[in-house]
Amino acid sequence: MLMPRKKTPDLKLTTLDGNAFDLSNENAERGTVICFYRGLHCPVCATYLGELEKCVSDFADKGVSTIAVSSDTEERTRAMADKIGAEKLRFGYGLDLIKAREWGLYVSTSRGKTSIGIEEPALFSEPGLFMVTPEQTLYYGSVQTMPFVRPHFSELVGALDFAIKNNYPARGEYQGAV
Repeated sequence: MLMPRKKTPDLKLTTLDGNAFDLSNENAERGTVICFYRGLHCPVCATYLGELEKCVSDFADKGVSTIAVSSDTEERTRAMADKIGAEKLRFGYGLDLIKAREWGLYVSTSRGKTSIGIEEPALFSEPGLFMVTPEQTLYYGSVQTMPFVRPHFSELVGALDFAIKNNYPARGEYQGAV
């Protein structure tokens, strides 16, 4: 399990713009929001990523970079970016499922074609949303076992105002006896 205030796993991927994403080299003032999504086959993901696309500038204004990540191929990732009309959101692709598990993500098996007629991959990770500090420690994390009921990006953007103003630390860090 990932722990707040502790180093997260490394994350290195190729992005649709042809650049390499390396979490350890991100230089945003306040950190990076990483949105792990299920893949092109997921209509809920498309809606969710559309919301993130709308918030990319808001995060950037607060010193936070963003990236959407899946185990999809470059072709499927590009199709998702096109589907949501992405202009600002970075997309990383080819997430290894061993790495997904390091991040605490759940892995599902294919059920064939989805409601939108796109074949699910044989295996894929379920959603997760993380904010990682510039020091690559976990600030915020949320993982799902299903595509439904995900955190709202607008709430995370708003929470950053409070966190910045009050120098609010990552919570959930206690590991002692209870």
